[in-house]
Amino acid sequence: MAEAHRTRRLAHIDCPGGGQVWVDGTTLYIGHMRWPSGTTLVDVADPANPRTLARIELPEGWHSHKVRAADGIMLVNHERLGGEGGNGADGFGGGLGIYDVSNPSEPRPITKWRTAGKGVHRFTFDGRYAYISPTVEGYVGNIVMILDLADPAAPEEVGRWWIPGQWQAGGEEYPWADWVAPRCHHPHRLGDRLYVSYWHHGLFILDIEDMAQPKHVAGLNTSPAFPHPTHTCLPFPYALKGRRIMVVADEDVAKLWPSPPAFAWVYDITDERLPIPISTINVDGADEDGSPQPAMTGCHQPSDRFVGNVVPFAWFAHGLRLVDVSDPFAPREVARYLPDPPEGCERASSNDVTVDDRGLIYLIDRQRGVDIIETDAL
Repeated sequence: MAEAHRTRRLAHIDCPGGGQVWVDGTTLYIGHMRWPSGTTLVDVADPANPRTLARIELPEGWHSHKVRAADGIMLVNHERLGGEGGNGADGFGGGLGIYDVSNPSEPRPITKWRTAGKGVHRFTFDGRYAYISPTVEGYVGNIVMILDLADPAAPEEVGRWWIPGQWQAGGEEYPWADWVAPRCHHPHRLGDRLYVSYWHHGLFILDIEDMAQPKHVAGLNTSPAFPHPTHTCLPFPYALKGRRIMVVADEDVAKLWPSPPAFAWVYDITDERLPIPISTINVDGADEDGSPQPAMTGCHQPSDRFVGNVVPFAWFAHGLRLVDVSDPFAPREVARYLPDPPEGCERASSNDVTVDDRGLIYLIDRQRGVDIIETDAL
């Protein structure tokens, strides 16, 4: 039986597992984990009775597990699933698929923005600019890039940023031969700043007042003291207890050494030049004695969208967790929903979560299915 506290499941969508969910208006966008499933569009005007509108498929070897939509434009990532390489003989190639979804029942391809290597991983999109994490010719790993989609048919790169040492073609000395290769996971914009997760290289705050020349403001890395990669940096748009706050989620995968499950941090960025962790967020009972646990047991990521001071988290095997950070020094869980494992699976694997304008929550399992959940905690 599913476990619920201050939550109730309104509906379940049976679909292939996925990496991301997003709602724009009354359309739910689902990015799937592996081919042939790419993206599914679902009408959720009646959330108790969701209705599939359209499906987009992918060729073997690729996935399109991330999706964003705004103002009738949908972006999806194209990334090689596993292994190396990218733009191979199949001709598909890595990059971003850009679609007209003004009629969500008939998504229309506008163009494809192409990049070298494996492609684009996660990204954010504000309706004009996309803040992406592509692999790029001449660079090691994924870097930060900003694309202007004022004309969606002709995206233009505005600016890029990388950790010194990544630009191999530029002759930069590579200092990480005995360490994990750099990898921008994704940037998140607030005002004239980008808050960037950089996997096992930690987090960075960038000044993008001049988008063509992003500037380093601060950086901090908790690896290898804590062996989990930095997945998401989510700044609050307003002060909490007079402080500027950023929630930072580590992902419970790719551990540098066997360890307890990953958790999330709360950083004080009042002085943005000196990010300081002031508290942590974890699930009660998830780490009783510090013993190693299997991957995908602990934290994955918070929702980019939240209501008030309550942030929904997708917490892998521990499902949906709603955390109130009104007191950033003492965050507390106020609601939860732990779904039943999908058929044939040993446990849930909650991979992403978002919230719509009605306060409804959408939780996707990376193995199978999406749950639509209501709560009185938002």
